Amino acid sequence: MTLTIRPEEKSDFEKVGELTREAFWNLYRPGCDEHYLAHTMRDHPDFLGDLAHVAVLDGVIVGSILYMKSHVQNERDEQIETATFGPLCVDPRLQRQGIGTQLIEHTKRLVIGKGYPAIIILGDPHNYCKHGFKNGKDFNISSTDGRFPLGLLVLELKKGVFEDHRWRFKECAAYELDPEKVEAYDRRFPGKEKEHRYSQELFGMMIRAYLD
Repeated sequence: MTLTIRPEEKSDFEKVGELTREAFWNLYRPGCDEHYLAHTMRDHPDFLGDLAHVAVLDGVIVGSILYMKSHVQNERDEQIETATFGPLCVDPRLQRQGIGTQLIEHTKRLVIGKGYPAIIILGDPHNYCKHGFKNGKDFNISSTDGRFPLGLLVLELKKGVFEDHRWRFKECAAYELDPEKVEAYDRRFPGKEKEHRYSQELFGMMIRAYLD
């Protein structure tokens, strides 16, 4: 089997949507909205299309990563532009085999080449600390309300760029989704049962957890 990482093409959009839905279905909530996010973010001015990549195994797309612009702002109202990825997905049948790691590592090199000093995401530390991500508090980067969420994760690409200041992270507005539009979009796909799973409880704890 041969795995390759390549830029996303327009002809991939439908398959990426299907894959994203399959990967996130019932994971964080009954159903999911990540496939709708992937659908809408490509038309947003903050979408970083040259960082969108897919993982292809023997001619079949089995993973995807999409990026948006984001930024941090300090107490002087100075801003630094950063990159944020998500959704990142891998075919559930092939997870824990390094495909997500290859997508992150490949695109990280591209992010460095574009001059971004950091990748900042909201995610599960269990999945991303192994890639070098640290909590925002380690860089004095908080959410917009000045708190330090457990899942606010920073991969510093230019050492010391955040030193000596207090920063607040602002992700792209594209991540703010209308539930009614999500439901309408999901009706384009074959029906799937929405279920309650323990991973949703863990996610609920994660998004309510903050560092002091």
